Amino acid sequence: MFAATTLTACGDDSGGDPDTLKVSFKQSMDNNVKVMDNFLADMKKQFEKDNPGKKVELVPIKAPDAEYYTKLQQMLRSPKTAPDLVYEDTFLINSDITSGYLEPLDKYLDKWPDWDKFIDTAKAAAKAENGKTYGVPDGTDTRGLWYSKAVFKKAGLPEDWQPKTWDEILDAARTIKAKVPGVTPLNVYTGKPGGEQSTMQGFEMLLYGTGEDPMYDKGQKKWVQGSQGFKDSLQFVETVYKDKLGPEVSDALDPNFGPTVRGELLPKEKLGINLDGSWLPQDWNEGAGHEWPTWSKELGLAAMPTQNGEAPGKVSMSGGWTWAIPSKAANKDLAFEFIKTMQTKENAQNWYISNSGIAVREDVAEDPEYVKAQPGLKFFTDLVEFTHYRPAYPAYPKVSVAIQEAMESVTTGDASVDEAASTYDEELASVTDNAVVKK
Repeated sequence: MFAATTLTACGDDSGGDPDTLKVSFKQSMDNNVKVMDNFLADMKKQFEKDNPGKKVELVPIKAPDAEYYTKLQQMLRSPKTAPDLVYEDTFLINSDITSGYLEPLDKYLDKWPDWDKFIDTAKAAAKAENGKTYGVPDGTDTRGLWYSKAVFKKAGLPEDWQPKTWDEILDAARTIKAKVPGVTPLNVYTGKPGGEQSTMQGFEMLLYGTGEDPMYDKGQKKWVQGSQGFKDSLQFVETVYKDKLGPEVSDALDPNFGPTVRGELLPKEKLGINLDGSWLPQDWNEGAGHEWPTWSKELGLAAMPTQNGEAPGKVSMSGGWTWAIPSKAANKDLAFEFIKTMQTKENAQNWYISNSGIAVREDVAEDPEYVKAQPGLKFFTDLVEFTHYRPAYPAYPKVSVAIQEAMESVTTGDASVDEAASTYDEELASVTDNAVVKK
């Protein structure tokens, strides 16, 4: 129980109720998917029971990723609109830290024994260059290739598929196009409407398979422009859409295409191969909105290969989300108590399983009940060995937009690969001030 005597209304005077905690989060664009809503409703009930007199007000933001980030930042600017607790994507957190929107949590973390149970890489995702930590991670993720066994069977492709190069992926997509009409062979998220989904699930899963330090040179502390790997990644995207191996361009540039892939195309055998994240089953679990109890028998999983099979042969990207306290929040102490409630071993484990997330608490990751809780969990957890993390610097969100623009221009055919890469190099130089040519 949280003693009322320890509560202080920290931050600017917002005139907020010191007994009411406002928790803002990203609500799914799919009306049928209530995974986060259900989890937070349970946490609200638990917290209010353990802390008599305290209330939790849930403040959902229903928007595509890019709009969510914009709306969240608008809320964080004023004590009148800032919630007490916010859900922050790790790719954006350093930008919000630099803007002064978030409160360092070290004074809380130093007194919280459970913090020692979190893996170091997850802790680092919410740490700023000043060495302070601004968020508590609620899980991580990896990415790979999902494929329809039924579509593969119709195309004469092996049920147990593991491509060793990019060309093998494109070859499989071409086979599907030729032999299974009415099916989209391959989905690679692209363009600005998809936001970070396009950058991370789409482009970076390619780029990080082309060599070391493909985006940011840590030795020189500079962003990389002019790389052949960047052009090769754009070439792959161009090929997918120019050769009509992917979705219709109008569909690919729909900001809600992700829910369509998960809720319709994969379950209805309308998509052959999908480059996507470990969390997809959250939409298919019992009570999740698009129940699909047989998905593990109908879908295959394959690791994304490096470009030409270079060591280590596989590539993945990891990100995740954190719970952070705004610098202008009215009830900071109470907010951290709510984080502690969400992040007990039991509650964290329930969240990882319902959200199809990968555990960042070591005690959960080692729990046999967690490991066997869901098909595919071991596969995606094993990809952590091959994973990469985005350069978590304040300029990254702008760099990400520049990548999306480059992808979109080759997807629509408005620019050649060389033209799109050149435009990216110019944009990179303008948004970072420290770009380096690395060919």
